[in-house]
Amino acid sequence: MQLNHATTPDTAPSGNSYSPDLVVHDDQLGSIGNTAASLFRKIQKEGDEAREETFEAATSLTNQELDMGSALLAMHDAWNTQTGTVKEACAHISNHLDFTRKSHDQDEDKIRTEMRDAAGKNMTPSRIQDYIG
Repeated sequence: MQLNHATTPDTAPSGNSYSPDLVVHDDQLGSIGNTAASLFRKIQKEGDEAREETFEAATSLTNQELDMGSALLAMHDAWNTQTGTVKEACAHISNHLDFTRKSHDQDEDKIRTEMRDAAGKNMTPSRIQDYIG
């Protein structure tokens, strides 16, 4: 299989409407990134509240030779692992979206300021519109 092009409004079969598979606006990316960062901070603060007490209780129960101590310690360790995984995922999402937005803005600035025609003349938005208008 070889993909030579993607469907655009010009290449869509007649009678079919063209709609992109994915459309995301900058404000949506910002909102998702902010939500991920907020969730990271909340888990970091509230997900660790009972960790020390749980560990102490597990140790105390184990020292009293109660099987429940090892079960509580296993639960403690699983909780720490899972909250760490969720925090890592939230940080990754937030950081990636921040990077994506910044990178896109830099690309747009570069296109706006560095796009030139074959003669080397700067291609302003109005000149670009002449080619597609």
